[in-house]
Amino acid sequence: MPTLAGHASQTAAGTCYPWRVVKIVDLIRREMVVPELKGIAKRDILQELALHMAANHPRIDGGQLTRVLVEREMLASTAIGEGVAIPHGKLPVVGEIVACLGRAQAGVDFDSMDGLPTYLFFVLVAPETSTGAHLKALARISRVFKDADFRRRLLAAPDRDSMYQVVSDEDAKY
Repeated sequence: MPTLAGHASQTAAGTCYPWRVVKIVDLIRREMVVPELKGIAKRDILQELALHMAANHPRIDGGQLTRVLVEREMLASTAIGEGVAIPHGKLPVVGEIVACLGRAQAGVDFDSMDGLPTYLFFVLVAPETSTGAHLKALARISRVFKDADFRRRLLAAPDRDSMYQVVSDEDAKY
């Protein structure tokens, strides 16, 4: 099956598969799922996700990642509407794309295109040298999160493991 861009894709482990769709489970580990974000504002959410990623990835500095994500948000909001945001940035210290999925049950004003609260946050951190893989991952995540049933299942999942399973089940369709 072709990738979104019609070229070979690369997993987080660096394995290259020609004509393979980017799989979200190749980008995210179970411990990088945060089912109960506590933040009530955009900066709070970005910092909470950055610190979670730093606590679960030996090369990521939470303060540095927070700055990168906040600077990216200052360019334009990464909230794509329908309760979803895809904050992203690049760090020189990561060797592959690293991802984190978070959920804020109460919703957060994230300056979304549709003006509605944002509940689901999928953070992507790529190496500074990454271009194609980073863009393919963004496109895949955006496409998957446009599915209303997928979003509903993520919001209804009771815990981290269940949220990860929803992502895994969705990936299995492709």
